[in-house]
Amino acid sequence: MPVIDYSPLWETMKRKGITQYALIQGGIDRRTLDWLKKDRNITMLTLEKLCVILDCTPDDIVRFIPQTEASE
Repeated sequence: MPVIDYSPLWETMKRKGITQYALIQGGIDRRTLDWLKKDRNITMLTLEKLCVILDCTPDDIVRFIPQTEASE
């Protein structure tokens, strides 16, 4: 099972100058932000909202690390 990594999200936000407050204003709730910080699963609807808010693709938000690579 792959490991989910949202570090691209935080890098994209920093590069674009978008704050967590802007995500909240765009419809991302605080609980979801907490889940993102903890690399937990989110819905495709949330991923789509993030892509719209940040004007980016899913690759700019999340990456999947194979379990074998994550355990190294």
